[in-house]
Amino acid sequence: MKTLDLDAVQAFALLASLTNFTRVAEAMGTTQSAVSLKLKRLKAFLGRRLVERSPRSVSLTAEGEAFLAHAKALLALNERALSAAPAAVYRLRLGVSEHAAGRELPALLAKLDAADPGLTLEVGVGFSRQLLDEFDDGKYDAVIVRQERSHRGGELLADDQYGWFAAPGFERRAGEDLRVASLAAPCGVRAVSLRALDNARIAWREVFVGGGLTAVLAAVDAGLAVAALARRLSPVGTVDAGERFGLPALPRSKVMLYSRVSDGRGKAALRVISAVFRGAAGA
Repeated sequence: MKTLDLDAVQAFALLASLTNFTRVAEAMGTTQSAVSLKLKRLKAFLGRRLVERSPRSVSLTAEGEAFLAHAKALLALNERALSAAPAAVYRLRLGVSEHAAGRELPALLAKLDAADPGLTLEVGVGFSRQLLDEFDDGKYDAVIVRQERSHRGGELLADDQYGWFAAPGFERRAGEDLRVASLAAPCGVRAVSLRALDNARIAWREVFVGGGLTAVLAAVDAGLAVAALARRLSPVGTVDAGERFGLPALPRSKVMLYSRVSDGRGKAALRVISAVFRGAAGA
């Protein structure tokens, strides 16, 4: 009886989600050549061309799209078979900083679900300092935060360049205070950016305070104000207006993963998280 190689099926499902052989290798804790070999063997076994690969992109063929649903179902059944009971699930408690993930969070959650359909996620979103305190208190298994002058180690996920982003039509009239949008205190990005304006002796006025980064991005996109944002999180179509308005340069900021996860399944989920962040930062 012919049987599918589950590692190869897992590699295929991850590739469908991450669309990058290097990121899949990171997520699986293996090499890019090993991933390529798994996909080649799966193609030969099924007699179907599953992946379309070019120097700049990876996509699924029509046969690959058709097989993907079966691959996800097979992986989910495998997880159930390995569980002590059909209803058993793996639970990962994850804390995520607003300025670390932002609008990338939905894509991250989707890719985690694709990699491990039996994974149950408890996700909390907040400020970096608060999340680190809660991580230390045992509330989370892992947190993704902006580095807060810490020497605790952790895994670097991204090294973000920050800028003053605004809609192309945003104007600052002569003599007018700079209109600023930000998250509420105690947001670390807010504190750093407003201190930079004060040190540069630039008058500012906070005209929008968002309860979440999505709201701040909307305010910037609507032309209400400028905001200090990581380049990878700035709304599509907005521009860095720092030079145009003579605003001070902002420091880079590291996004770190801190974890106390020690089991194989949890580590596999964290490898997917790392791969997603590195892919986004590279893009």
